[in-house]
Amino acid sequence: MYKVLVADDHPLFRDAIVNIVSNRFPSSETHETCDVASTIAYAQTHDDIDLILLDLNMPGMAGLNGLLELRNECPTTPVVVVSAEEEKQTILQTIAYGAVGFIAKSSSKDVIGDAIESVFEGNVYLPSDIIRSDDNPSTSNTAAAKDFDVSSEMLSSLTRRQLMVLRCMTKGEANKQIAYNLNISETTVKSHVSSILKKLGVYNRVQAVVGCSDIDFNQYLKR
Repeated sequence: MYKVLVADDHPLFRDAIVNIVSNRFPSSETHETCDVASTIAYAQTHDDIDLILLDLNMPGMAGLNGLLELRNECPTTPVVVVSAEEEKQTILQTIAYGAVGFIAKSSSKDVIGDAIESVFEGNVYLPSDIIRSDDNPSTSNTAAAKDFDVSSEMLSSLTRRQLMVLRCMTKGEANKQIAYNLNISETTVKSHVSSILKKLGVYNRVQAVVGCSDIDFNQYLKR
């Protein structure tokens, strides 16, 4: 069902996460790494990974630099940070750096499972105490992720097929579904997604989808 890479330098915590993933998604395949270098190397040679669960404090991270390097090297692979970090600014910065979620290590197994499931459904996940705001109680995960707007110039730079892929992405379709709907291979879809993210200047598909939430694709596809 899903292929998940658990990147953490603590074997006991890796085992706990693997058990959560296996119990919540029985047909999933899990793999493990223990530092940034091996995580990037694995992700670069396995482009079918559906999700990377990344510890912020394992060897090679150097603060958030490890996350940024991973996102730059593997821009189409979703990354969720799983950390004991409590500083709100740092947690929000992980999203700005391209993570699609942040899960506190102190969370229960049910909360962690729910968070992973939410990300698989195409959402950005943040702890409730982080997204809660006294100034704006209605702040949501999606709103927190929208730190840019997709311009007409950006959309005009996309090919017709890339626009069609992007439109499917905004409907929450996974790569396999997009490939089926457009009658192309999943590898071709991944290539299009990578090009789309680069042209839009975003780190992940969630940011692209949020930025295009109000776009009328028909006017661009008519050209």
